[in-house]
Amino acid sequence: MPHLPEHLLAGYRNFMSGRYPAESGRYRSLAREGQAPETMIVACCDSRSAPEAIFDAGPGELFVLRNVGNLVPPYAPDGEFHSTSAALEFAVQSLKVKNIVVMGHGRCGGIRAALDPNSAPLSPGDFIGKWMSLIAPAAETVSSSTFMTATERQTALERISIRYSIANLRTFPCVSILEGKGRLSLHGAWFDISTGELWVMNKETGDFERPELA
Repeated sequence: MPHLPEHLLAGYRNFMSGRYPAESGRYRSLAREGQAPETMIVACCDSRSAPEAIFDAGPGELFVLRNVGNLVPPYAPDGEFHSTSAALEFAVQSLKVKNIVVMGHGRCGGIRAALDPNSAPLSPGDFIGKWMSLIAPAAETVSSSTFMTATERQTALERISIRYSIANLRTFPCVSILEGKGRLSLHGAWFDISTGELWVMNKETGDFERPELA
């Protein structure tokens, strides 16, 4: 019995015979000199929205944090375990990234669960429910709107949650200080899995707009 699923081993064989030889110099440089990405991406762990694929990024170009719903909690130095905050701290304080992009996506299961007050916990711990409660006020407001369809409510909360996470980023002193000095920029983006469209948040209005690609 293989120690890894066969499809992973097959993918690794393709990597070693294709991409790795083409980028071996880059990998050796990264191993020798360490990583120095300029951009951190906070994305959902949904398998359909991989930032490295969407942005056609090579090794060492992006520092990617993925969690359910691409959420950033508020700053809370309370001695508990905070994986998202730890990754953010490392990216800002050690790697000294210049950009942080919070990227949501369409048809997000975590957002759908946040909109459904009757959704049953997947386990007694209800870890997803607790995590998604970070955006509970927005979810309650959006779900109460009878003027939107279910799809419109979901898209609305997916985008609102991005703005929530950006606001929470600014509760971290290391982020707010560096942003104030012009050494760190915060961005929002939303990816449509169905069409491949990327919508970028306008920093002044908060609206999501499609960038010009030509």
